[in-house]
Amino acid sequence: MNTLTLQTPEVDLVYDIRTPTAADAGHRPLFMIGQPMCADGFATLASYFPDRTVVTYDPRGLGRSVRKDGRGDDVPEVQARDVRDIIDALGTGPVDMFASSGGAVTALALVAAYPDAVATLVAHEPPLVQVLPDAEAARRAMAACQEEYQKSGWGAGMAAFIAMTSWRGEFTDEYFAQPLPDPAAFGMPTEDDGSRDDPLLSDRAAAVTRFRPDVDALRAARTRVVVAVGEESADTFTGRTSVAAAELLGGKAAVFPSHHGGFLGEEMGHAGQPEAFARRLREILDGAA
Repeated sequence: MNTLTLQTPEVDLVYDIRTPTAADAGHRPLFMIGQPMCADGFATLASYFPDRTVVTYDPRGLGRSVRKDGRGDDVPEVQARDVRDIIDALGTGPVDMFASSGGAVTALALVAAYPDAVATLVAHEPPLVQVLPDAEAARRAMAACQEEYQKSGWGAGMAAFIAMTSWRGEFTDEYFAQPLPDPAAFGMPTEDDGSRDDPLLSDRAAAVTRFRPDVDALRAARTRVVVAVGEESADTFTGRTSVAAAELLGGKAAVFPSHHGGFLGEEMGHAGQPEAFARRLREILDGAA
């Protein structure tokens, strides 16, 4: 694996290139992106593609990619430009892409703005609040998680976030009538360490979750866009956003094994089914499903 840095006036983007260890059948490079997940979250999934060049990166302001623009927000269009710059630096032409969570939001912005950058995009569970029929209630639920984080710290905020993303169905009065969860019940710390800069729980995430994809541009792009959903995510927040996004693009969400982090290995905690996940991803990239 080679680690490279692309220096721009705004950020030093650090990315990794895994070269094939098996016979390369002429595949395009496979770029895997997340948000706020960094490159290390894709190590297990990448290992199941020994026949392809696999590229991963740390989004600006996260992990090893140090910002120089003095900003702290995570704007999908800006992240999309970063990814496009790395693709250009590869010099290989269009890539195939697996993008998960906030990375899937970045990828949808990328395809809309730079339609020649990606051949096939698998957008796994993008948290697109705006596409939900209960978008207003969903925004309220997310705001409550951020408020709890600002009030009581990371453990309390993360417990509220887990409860929100685990809720099945629309965010009803029943949901909002629940008491706030006990962080200890989720194995989270109950003490407040005083930090308030978590990229998932702070207001940095607002630009990601409130992004509205450019449906016309996505439909017009030559990129094959497949929105994916985990089989265990049915009726949860990101499961519902995936189904709704797929319908906006005129199709159905492709079902993948496991949950929102179904591609994760044991080293990341809350492991999914990475081997089965990789098989499903390969099927779609090869055009078999």
